[in-house]
Amino acid sequence: MFKKLKASLGIGAAKVDTVLDNIEVFQGGELSGNVHILGGDVEQQIDLINLVLNTEVKVETEDSTSYETFSLGRIQAVEPFTIQPGETKQVPFRLKLNDETPITALNAKMNQCHVWVETNLDIGFAIDPKDRDFIVVKPLPTVEKIIQGVEAAGMTMVKADVEKGYLKGNTFSSVSGCYQEIEFRSGGFINNKEIELSFIVNGNTVHCLAEIDRSLSFRGDQYISFSLPINASDSDINAAVSRIMNS
Repeated sequence: MFKKLKASLGIGAAKVDTVLDNIEVFQGGELSGNVHILGGDVEQQIDLINLVLNTEVKVETEDSTSYETFSLGRIQAVEPFTIQPGETKQVPFRLKLNDETPITALNAKMNQCHVWVETNLDIGFAIDPKDRDFIVVKPLPTVEKIIQGVEAAGMTMVKADVEKGYLKGNTFSSVSGCYQEIEFRSGGFINNKEIELSFIVNGNTVHCLAEIDRSLSFRGDQYISFSLPINASDSDINAAVSRIMNS
């Protein structure tokens, strides 16, 4: 009875550890691995194991800015089962990334983009053990080439973050409830230029919304949007970059 009481307080309870096959994955890719469960001091009922794909989003109001955890998807890894004291189990899983999962592999001076898998072990009469594993989300080749083209045109990536809300281009819109902004700036003080790029992957298509701000321009902020196949040709990518830079 005393052991059960301790387990209910999280002392001597079952433990969970998720081991990913690879922590690096492309946008829209798939994670795989195993959830390792180690039984505690007493027999315990495992009601479920949830794997949740999370990111951190910025929430802005008129008078404050805050950050909160935002879920992009989840899977239930197992059906309920009982684990004996000291018993070990491994549960394999596959988790496809939400297409709108933000890119984390960015060479920004201030990169505030983080993505992780949180494993929740729901067990009877005990505090839920948790495990958090950060992953590296790499841009698809077309996205990477657009970013490289903007940088080659003289822009420096200065910041990347994830905003809570929805993004809308001329012919597309986001659906997840959050979107990423990748900010670039030119080096000069005169006619300084800022560009913010947001990408939305939808199946075999990459959508992009670009916001262009020139500090000494009377035109104000400009927005352009375009869509390319995920295997877009270099000529199409170069044309898209030219639209961004010449706006």
